[in-house]
Formats: sequence, C-alpha cells, structure tokens
Amino acid sequence: MNLSKHYGKLLAAPLSLLLFGLIACQGKVSENQYSVIPQPNELHPVSGNFRFDNSTVFHVSSALDKTCSSMIDSLIRQIEITSGYRMKAEIVEDNEAMPQNGITFSLNKNIAPEGYELTIDPNDVSVQASDRSGIFYAIQTLKQLMPTAIYGKQAVADAQWTLPCVEIKDAPRFGYRGVMIDVARHFFPKEEMKRVIDLMALHKLNNLHWHLSDDQGWRIEIKKYPKLTEIGSIRNKTMIRKEWDNYDTTPYGGFFTQEEIKEIVKYADERCINVIPEIDLPGHMMAALAAYPNLGCTGGPYEVSGQWGVRDDVLCPGKEETFTFIEGVLTEVMELFPSKLIHIGGDECPKVRWEKCPHCQARIKKEGLKANQKHSAEFFLQSYVTARVEKFLNDHGRQIIGWDEILEGELAPNATVMSWRGMDGGIEAARLHHPVIMTPNTYVYLDYYPTLNTQDEPLAIGGYNPIEKVYSLDPVPSALNEDERAYIIGAQGNLWAEYILSSDHLEYMLLPRLAALSEVQWTQTGNKNWDRFLGSLDHIISVYNEMGVNYGKHIYEISATYDVPSTDGTVMVTLSTQGDAPIYYTLDGNEPSEQSQLYKEPIQIKENSTLQAMVKRENMKTRIFKKEFRFNKATGKLPTLNSAPTEKYTFAGASILTDGLRGDFNYSTGYWMGFMNEPMDITIDLGTPTTVSSVKIGTMIQVGEWIFPPTKITVWTAGKDNNFLKQGETEIPLATADIKDGLIEYSCLFKETEANKIRILIDTTSAIPDWHGARNEKAHMFIDEVIVE
Repeated sequence: MNLSKHYGKLLAAPLSLLLFGLIACQGKVSENQYSVIPQPNELHPVSGNFRFDNSTVFHVSSALDKTCSSMIDSLIRQIEITSGYRMKAEIVEDNEAMPQNGITFSLNKNIAPEGYELTIDPNDVSVQASDRSGIFYAIQTLKQLMPTAIYGKQAVADAQWTLPCVEIKDAPRFGYRGVMIDVARHFFPKEEMKRVIDLMALHKLNNLHWHLSDDQGWRIEIKKYPKLTEIGSIRNKTMIRKEWDNYDTTPYGGFFTQEEIKEIVKYADERCINVIPEIDLPGHMMAALAAYPNLGCTGGPYEVSGQWGVRDDVLCPGKEETFTFIEGVLTEVMELFPSKLIHIGGDECPKVRWEKCPHCQARIKKEGLKANQKHSAEFFLQSYVTARVEKFLNDHGRQIIGWDEILEGELAPNATVMSWRGMDGGIEAARLHHPVIMTPNTYVYLDYYPTLNTQDEPLAIGGYNPIEKVYSLDPVPSALNEDERAYIIGAQGNLWAEYILSSDHLEYMLLPRLAALSEVQWTQTGNKNWDRFLGSLDHIISVYNEMGVNYGKHIYEISATYDVPSTDGTVMVTLSTQGDAPIYYTLDGNEPSEQSQLYKEPIQIKENSTLQAMVKRENMKTRIFKKEFRFNKATGKLPTLNSAPTEKYTFAGASILTDGLRGDFNYSTGYWMGFMNEPMDITIDLGTPTTVSSVKIGTMIQVGEWIFPPTKITVWTAGKDNNFLKQGETEIPLATADIKDGLIEYSCLFKETEANKIRILIDTTSAIPDWHGARNEKAHMFIDEVIVE
C-alpha cells in the first residue's frame, strides 16, 4: 500500500470482523477520552466525536514528502486491520476543498519543529505540521485517542471507532529526548531493539543512544578489525549475581552485523528516531584489548571481562597505532550511522597504567601536558585523546558527545556533555556554553530498582528510582541563568544491562517509567501534573497490554510508610495505592483475601507480626505486600539523633533504626540509614526501667561501593537521673582485603543492668584501608536496625 501510487483508489479490500472476548479496557474508549502521554502542551476539549466508517477518506497534501505518506499509509493499514473498515486515501492540492468525513494531513511552516496542530470535530479531522516529525507525533496522538485496539493485530468487534473532538497545539519542550540501551553487558537481538524503538515512538522520544562496546563485550561488526567480534564479542565467564569471585563459565556473546545495524537504523528513522552509537573510549576497552592487545599499555594478555565495574587496563594513547585503530573504527561507524552526534564515552578511565607507561609519559612530554591543582598530567592526556578524536569526527561533519568525565582536564571545543553523576557536570558545561543532556543517575537510571520491595524484584544494580522520582525531574537547574539554560538541550533515561538478562526484563525496567520520562522531555513544566499523569496511566497501560510488552505494576501495588511516633513501643504503618482501590490486610500470617480486614486507617504494630496486604483491582492482579516486624526492647521507641546522618541517606529519619524492619542488600530502599562524616550517635528512651545486657546492630558491607563495617560500638545507660554510665565497648577490626560483601550483625555485650535510657555510639571507618582503590577516602556505614536485649 503506497499513497504515491494508490491515491484516489481504495487501499484495501474489506476485512471481516473477528469476534472474540476482550477485557473492557482493551476494546472500549476509556472514560478519560483525552488520556495522552506525553501530555500535549495545549489541549481544548470539544463536545462530540468523529466516527470512522467505510466512507472515511484520508486527504494527504501533495506538499508533504513521501516519508509522510508512508507514515499515513501505516496508520490506515492499522485502522483497517483492527477495525474491519476499508479506507480511501487521496493526494490533494493545498487549495482543494476537503469533503466531509475526512482526515486531512497538510503542511504548515508556521508550526514549530516537531510540533503539530490537531483539530477534531464531528465531520473532519485536520492534522498540520511543519515537518515529518510533527506529522508522525500527530499520528501518535491520534492513535492514543482511538480505542486501544489500534495497537493490536486483529479486528475487534466491540471497539468504538471514534475520536473525541478536541483542539490540540503541541510541540516538545526539548529537541533531544533520549533513552540509552546497553547491549554490551547483555546482548539484545535485532527484534528486541525494534520493540524498544516502537516504545520510544509511542512516547515521542527521538534519540536512541546505543551503547555498543564495553569491557564485557564488543557488539558491532567492524570489517577492518574482524577480531573485535571474533574475540571481543565473547566473554568466557560472567559473574553470578553480585558474587564478585564466583562465575558462570558458560561463554556469552553476540553482536550486530553491519546489515542488521543498517536495518535497525532505517527502522528507527521511519519512526523519526535518530540512533547515536557509542564506542566507549579510552576506558572500558577490555573487549577491544583482548582482540588487539598491542593497543594496551602492557601488551596483555587481556581477556573480555567477566566482571562488572571498572578495569585498570585501557587504550594506550602514547601509541600512534591506537589512533589509527580509533579512526578506523569510527570511519565504519560513521558509514553505518547518519547521526550528527557520535558518543565516545570518556567515562571511568583509570590513569594507573598511563602513570607507568613509557609511551604515555613520552606523549605527555611531547604535547607539553602539565598537571594543575585539580588534575594530574594524565587527566590532560585523556583530554588530548578526546580533542584529537573530536577533530577527526568534526573533519567528517560529525560532533562528539561524552559522559561528564570529559569535563576533567580540558573540555574539547565542540563537545556535548551528558551529565550522569547528578547535574553538577551539566551545570558546569552549560556555564562553559556547551550543549548538555541531563541524565542524572538519581532520577533517570532505569537499571535502578523501581520499587522499595526489592526482595520480590529481579536483581538490579541497586538504587531506587520509582516512577514518581523519574517524573519529578526538571532537566533545567534553577542554578543556571536564562542564557545558560538555553544550553540544556534535553534529557535521557539510561538502562545499563549488567543484571538485565532477558528482553522481558528489559521492558519491565523501561515501563511504565518511560511514560514518566516522556513528560519530562516533552511537556512544558507548567503542564506537568502528577495526578493528571496518574489518571492517564491506566490508558497507556492498556496500550502496553495490546502491544504485548512486559511492564511493572508497582504504581498499582501497595506502598507503605512506617513511623515510630513516640516511645510507647508502637510502629505505625500507613498503606496506600493508586486510586481508590480497596486494601485488605492480615497480621496473623495468613494470606489476605476480600474477607480479611479492610484497611481504613494506619495500622498499629506492637508485637512480632507479619503484615500482609492485597489490593483489589478489576482486570489486574498485583503482588501481595508482605513485611515482617520483629520486636526487641528498642522497637517502637523513637531515638534521638545526636549526630547527623548523610543527608542523602537519612530517608524517614531516626525511626528507621527502631521500626522492627530489616533491610536487604540495597542501601537506597529507605530501610537503611547512612553515615560518613560522623559516627552514629543515638539515645533511646526506653520509657520505663528496663533490664538490658546487649546491643546488636545490623550493617551492610559492599566494599566496591565504599561501604565498610563499623570500627567500634560503645554503650552507655542512664536511670531516671539521666546520669549516663559506660556499660560496654566492642572493638571491630579494620576490614582486610579478604572481607566478603554481605549483611553482618555486630554486638556489644555487657553486664545486665536496669536502664531508662540507652546511648549507642557506632564509629565509622574513618579512612578506607590501603588495599582498596579508594584508599584514605572516607567510608560509608549503613545501619538498618538497633536491637536492644
């Protein structure tokens, strides 16, 4: 079907209607007829509906290019397949009169780039845009206003094939709206990449950042360097879960041929999506070094890394052959990707090999690179690499983009900066008048857990970025002035794949957080509204159902907050869920049902209990909420903090330490309190004279995250007179290199005594030991519970 050949003729034969049972939300227009995500920036409802039937005609302006005709072809074909109607399409001149019951697509150069104007009345639909992207995004809005069956593959008998009348004027807030998919750590085949592109198109994203190389695998065919895929695409072992010295020795690999890449790039372009390749350099190059060991400082041998994290071995910029290699790779990359931007990584590049490499030191001397108060000469050596690669790409009409580490040393003249370590790097780059894409890990790292209920989640890298956190991001910091803000060109979500083993898991981590991200990127700040977004989320979820993609239901599950309001030994639990769906709960260990206690007000927990709760929803089953409370003599008694926790890891405050809940191996869930600059110093009022003889604390060890055990526990008690006497002290040896990550309890035992109050001081590791890469830095300490017996 091609409008350029078949305009004025019937586009397809009638299709018979297929009758089959559907849940209501799949076939019917939802009550909220204007549930569009991302929210259009100007939407005015009008009474009435436009109805599709066999006489509906699509009028396509001759001023639109052929790619627009292909987009409209695709829409017509999808309506025919799912409605059973047959449609006409005609190419028309701009000055022709349009008959009624028509859908007109026309050109209007006065509309902003990527914007569109959509007017629906009972007789006509008008779509105007200034470019193909605007036409495409108008089509995405039209589809979201139709029955969700439009996203299916078969005709639906009971769908109401209408469009609600409306006037929309819309254009994106940012020109760059991206998502990054990492295929280096785990490989996702061509068909899954196309599904990701379809999801991006649905949400009006326009840049796919494709992370194609890393220490753990090289995923792009380079014909000049065949060993990159023959050797570099396969790792012989992969670490199991987060057991850093335990491996699955099954070889793991995969790569995209150049023909597959061309196919994916074309598929994306048809959906107005630019594909930005990333070849991460000069660090994260173990896969390339395994294939071509002469490119390293030591000459190897090297192997494709089976561990996550950062490796010390990187490309050697002291050797001229390194730049021959880089330019050879990037030449083929440019032949495959028309993108103006080429991502060169630049992140997490250790300098330890360069410090001892005679080739690198010779390069430093030759180029006159000097240390300053902030950076050693080796940092300026990386800046030399970046600038040289930038010149090569600039000479070929391309621009570089890199992670915010490229700010260290000296920023290349024309570089775009992707700010991932928070927003400070982006602020610095904007003040230097460089284009910035905000992608702060604390908001839009989609490999972080989407829920606090991590024990029931597939393994993730850590962190906590729920959908509401993603939605709350404003990519333009208030710290910038008006001129500087213009350099923030967009935002991006990143999905790193260390622990993403399957396509289903990939989609689960993207959705529905991609919907929240799309409003961050598209919708003007004044039009963003969390409650309105939640009201539209049901509709986009029904679209996911029709598309057959996997998604998280966390927003529809039960969430809880915990409070220790006083010293009376009570933990208060407040349950909530999206909408007004009823919640039923039990405390006796039995699984809840609709016959269980209906939740109406906060639940008081005063003894060992297992709280389980369920939410009743039509057409959606969610997981049972479950929390186990274990009481001791301090539980339910609000401590007084005598020292300040790390601000980022304070969460709900002192009640975390005595709420009867234990944390898992994720310090960002809110069950842990973090300390770094000061010890943990708390006082607990036990309420009445209480016999005590021990204090136990729950701690976490993750040496790769600079989380170390405490070094000392000291305990004092006081009677009614508030005169504190020291009762015990436990010295904890400084961690050695063979310490294992895990959840560890440490105790301080003392002679049984009666106390009204107890003071507990927990000393942190003040300086990370010499055996660690971050030697002499301050260590984190995390405590989830203080247990007094």
